[in-house]
Amino acid sequence: MKRLAIYCGSATPADPVYIDSARAIGRALVERGIGVVYGGGRLGLMGAVADAALSAGGEVIGVIPQALVDAEVAHRGLTELHVVAGMHDRKAKFTELSDGFVTIPGGTGTMDELWEALSWAQLGYHADPVGLLNVAGYYDPLIAFWEKMGEVGFLRAQHRDLLIVADTLPLLLDRMAAHVPTRPIVRMSAADL
Repeated sequence: MKRLAIYCGSATPADPVYIDSARAIGRALVERGIGVVYGGGRLGLMGAVADAALSAGGEVIGVIPQALVDAEVAHRGLTELHVVAGMHDRKAKFTELSDGFVTIPGGTGTMDELWEALSWAQLGYHADPVGLLNVAGYYDPLIAFWEKMGEVGFLRAQHRDLLIVADTLPLLLDRMAAHVPTRPIVRMSAADL
């Protein structure tokens, strides 16, 4: 894995565990020689991951919609900043530039990115690993929901392992590196997007 898309929030929660973990993730990825592809913002967990990776000498590529550039939330000190038309274009660019996806705490935008990465893996748009870092138990309810989808039958047995979960980044990265793509529902190409 040369580059990972990092999905995370643009907010800074009151509990410092989230911002501290974002900084640690940025540094740890650089230590492993992994570049960061992320939402291109300068605020919240997004900015913390980017700043930490940049401070450690890493490659940080931002992908941000023009509307957010206009709102003056773009990070201007990145290795590269790709400005795209909208959110769909942003997610497609993440997939193009990355070798996998790591979701850390965030809100609705982060969830949108995670679910799309998972659904695209199910459909065969990509075969890259999709990781979920469960910082301080933040994603416990989501993990339970993922399992419930499988129990009820809305998630096929061959896709239950698409979501790779760990409580620490080293364990998550090791599990992602060992990822073996599953058989998709249908095999599609990026041109089908």
